[in-house]
This record gives sequence, C-alpha cells and structure tokens, in this order.
Amino acid sequence: MPVETLVDVLVIGGGNAALCAALCAREAGASVMLLEAAPREWRGGNSQHTRNLRCMHDAPQDVLVDAYSEDEYWHDLLGVTGGLTDEALARQVIRSTADCRGWMRRHGVHFQPSLSGALHTARTNAFFMGGGKALVNAYYRSAERLGVRILYDTPVDALELDGDRFVAARSGARRFPARACVLACGGFESNRDWLREAWGQNARGEWPAERFLIRGTRYNEGRLLRAMMSAGADIVGEPSQSHCVAIDARAPLYDGGICTRIDCVSLGIVVNRDGERFYDEGEDFWPKRYAIWGRLVAGQPGQVAYSIIDAKAVGRFMPPVFPGLKADTLAELARRSGLEPASLENTVRAYNAACRVGHFDHAVLDDCRTEGLSPPKTHWARPLDTPPYYAFALRPGITFTYLGLKVNADAAVHFGGRPSDNLFVAGEMMAGNVLGKGYLAGIGMSIGTTFGRVAGLRAAQAAHLLGNENHARI
Repeated sequence: MPVETLVDVLVIGGGNAALCAALCAREAGASVMLLEAAPREWRGGNSQHTRNLRCMHDAPQDVLVDAYSEDEYWHDLLGVTGGLTDEALARQVIRSTADCRGWMRRHGVHFQPSLSGALHTARTNAFFMGGGKALVNAYYRSAERLGVRILYDTPVDALELDGDRFVAARSGARRFPARACVLACGGFESNRDWLREAWGQNARGEWPAERFLIRGTRYNEGRLLRAMMSAGADIVGEPSQSHCVAIDARAPLYDGGICTRIDCVSLGIVVNRDGERFYDEGEDFWPKRYAIWGRLVAGQPGQVAYSIIDAKAVGRFMPPVFPGLKADTLAELARRSGLEPASLENTVRAYNAACRVGHFDHAVLDDCRTEGLSPPKTHWARPLDTPPYYAFALRPGITFTYLGLKVNADAAVHFGGRPSDNLFVAGEMMAGNVLGKGYLAGIGMSIGTTFGRVAGLRAAQAAHLLGNENHARI
C-alpha cells in the first residue's frame, strides 16, 4: 500500500468546516493535507450551496443592522430545536460568530447587505458576496497560498485507530498517516439506503425517503460516520433528524441547493395531494421556520404537497427557478396539478371564510389571521381570491443529517466519554450537538466556522505535542 509522507494535520473533507480547520492548523504552524472526495469542479461540500452566516452582534456592524444579542440568538435556537441542543456548545457557537468575520475577510471572503427578498435577515445574517461557492473558492485559494496540500477525488474509506488515537486514513490503495486528524466530511444525506433505513416505513406502507430529493452534495455518503460508530465513538442525534426543506418537486436529485427552495409558503396555503391543509403557514418568519416544512411534507401521502398563492403574493418573495403552474380558476389549477378540483375549492372556500384581515405586513408578525379554522393560519392570512392562481409542487429536500459524533468545546471526538487527544471533528459531522432538530437560517455555517477553526487549532497543538514526544524518545 503506497504511504504518503507523515503530516502534522490531516483534514478529511472539503467544505467550510474542513477549510476553516485546514487554514487554522496551517496558521498555527502545522503541515496540513486536505482530502476532498469530490472532483475539483464539485469541491466545497454543502457549503457551496449556502449564502450566509448567522451572527451575534451588540451593535450595527457593516452589513448587519441594529443588534442581535447572545440571548436572543439562543432563544431563537431553543425555539426551533425544542430544547434538543447542548447549551454550552451552542453558546460557544453563538459567541464565536461575533468576531469571526474579520478572520474570514483575511482569507478572501467578502460580505454584502441582505438582498431585497431576504430583508428579514438583515439583522441576523451576514451574506457572502457571490454566495457559498465564492466563499469556498476564496478559502481554497488561501489554503493553496499558505501551502496546504489538497487532493481531490480522494474519498476516505477507512481510518486506522490505536484505541482512541488517530493513526492514518486510507483511500483505496493509498495510506495517509498524520499526527492529528480533523474529520469534516459531512453527514449521510446522499446515502439513500441509509436514509431509507433511518426513516423506515410509515403507516400507509410507504418508505418516505424513497421520494426525497438531496438538496446538498452527492458526495456525503456517511462512510466515516459509519466507521466511527463501528469503532465505538460516542454518537449524538437521531438518524431521521436533518435539515429537511420543502423544495420544488422539479429539482434535481442531487445538488439542487438553495435556489430550489420555495419561499411563498407563508403568503398562501399549503395542501397535500388530497387538497387538505395540514399546518399553520403563518407560524413565524420564514428564516426561523422554513426548515420544518420538509419534514411536514414527508409526513403527507406520497411525500408531496402544493403551495397555493394568488396574484396578491406575486413580487413579495424570492422568485423560484422554475415558474409555478398558473390558472385563472382554482378548478383549472387543481386539474393542472393533479388535485381533485372540488377538494381544493372546498379547502380554499373554508380558508377564505375564516380569514380575519387586519393590517397586512409581511415584514412583521401581523394581525392577519384565521378564526375557527384547523389548522389555523396565525399571520399573513388573506383570502385567495385574486386570479391568476399559482401552484408549486413540493418535495422534501435533505440538506444535511444530524446524526453525528459527540464533542466537547475542543471539538475532540469522544470514546466511552473520554476525548481523543488527536482526533477532532467539525461541521455537519457534529452539528447534532447543537441541532437536535429544526434549523435557523445560517446556523450551519456558524457551526462549521466555529468548530472548524477550533478543530484546526487543537489538531495543530496535538500534532506539536506528539512531535515533541517522539523527538524526546529519540
């Protein structure tokens, strides 16, 4: 088996967390090699599909307006996770976002104000100029400039461990030894067999995961997560929990990314294939609640739903890549969507009758609501009465999974409750420590940036100590 030269720090993965780890390890004086499973043109993991970072700040900061305190950030996270989060690790992430952007800028990342279709996030989220692809390209350029060795098309098949200590990684016939290692190679969202196993069979006899689209990268198959589970690493999270978004049913099977999201849910109603509503479309602002809708659609017959709006909603949301089905009557819209016309008409009639319209304002939690309707619509409820009408078919889109490795504040992998002294993890592979369920827009990049930097620094320190130990023995 060909053996590569021993390096201080081996980083496995090629997205935001991996790159942050590689850069920080190199800045700390370590020799670094990064192994990316994807070819160069698809490098960047799920990070290539992102667009922003959720940031704490106590006062206006360049592209961020007003203030977003640690406690408010924590409250928002607590709300979407339902308490399924490690508070100490979550607050570590939150605090680190207050000052990480200076470091990001030094590595070539630029920011821009929120776009007109994302003004709800102008206070909470800093947007990358050029999106996630520009961010990962900037990091790769910086890594190359600093002397990080990068290998593409190099999926790691297995790890060699000595108890809880990392020894080497293997990719096919090649062996990569290192004094320390950072695992940052994502979840298992593109492993369709594992998704099927995780979601199981429902009461209707369906296997929901068979109809899922993979919003994220096709290269995250969870091989090393499986290997670490088999090796006795401590695990956190539940296999079916994930960043699961309702996306355009016409999206590609893999790598659809953020542009496949349908953002008009809160401006109309959502029905299942039987033409029935099943959840409150106006529960909260979209950046807080959009990621619940994938799981909601997954629970509906056939794992499909339809976002229905009328002409009043046009121009009030980020336009989708594909136009919606359009019709001058609800009956015709139903026929074009494959729905029973009478069922959709009855649902809309009941919804319209229940609407209590006050002052409509999509920028605040307004007083437009329904009364006597189940499920209710608690904000932005206006009758669907202005043709033409539009329908967007929705499917669950898996961005990344939450089953991952248990960590501490140093990003160390744990075995039987004890942290490894030279094996670390960052990004999606440990996000379940912070995200037991639910999602806040931009927090995935917050987690990856925080723990990527921590893992890289700690790996460099571990490599230095191990190098000194070996030198002393000689």
